[in-house]
Amino acid sequence: MAARLDDSQGDDLVETHEINVTPFIDVMLVLLIIFMVAAPLATVDVPVDLPTSNAAPQERPDKPVFLSMQPDLSLVLGNDRIPREELAARLNDITQSDREQRIFLRADKAIPYGDVMDLMNEVRQAGYSKIGLVQLQTGAPVPQD
Repeated sequence: MAARLDDSQGDDLVETHEINVTPFIDVMLVLLIIFMVAAPLATVDVPVDLPTSNAAPQERPDKPVFLSMQPDLSLVLGNDRIPREELAARLNDITQSDREQRIFLRADKAIPYGDVMDLMNEVRQAGYSKIGLVQLQTGAPVPQD
């Protein structure tokens, strides 16, 4: 409640019925500054380095299909070395043309990322959209086929 002091009325104070918005504006400006400072800190720009994973292992299928890329960029499907131009046909043979079966891709860590992506694109062009990337888990033994 506010009162107005006016000498013409003597000792009686007259009440004014106005809302004082100055504290409200002060609080809003402080909140605005806090959000302006906090918003850029919420975004993360971190360089990527993905050598290993310690995520919980996924359940392994009964007969997984492993496609491996050697450091010389040669391909191995299961335990058989295959030429790159036979990739689609050999995938169809080993999966009995089941395009919903997951293909597990293993690549040597010395292989450039672009070459791994090229191989993934070839697998997708063969009709297999479910591709799993295999990595070593920290502290886990090397899986055997």
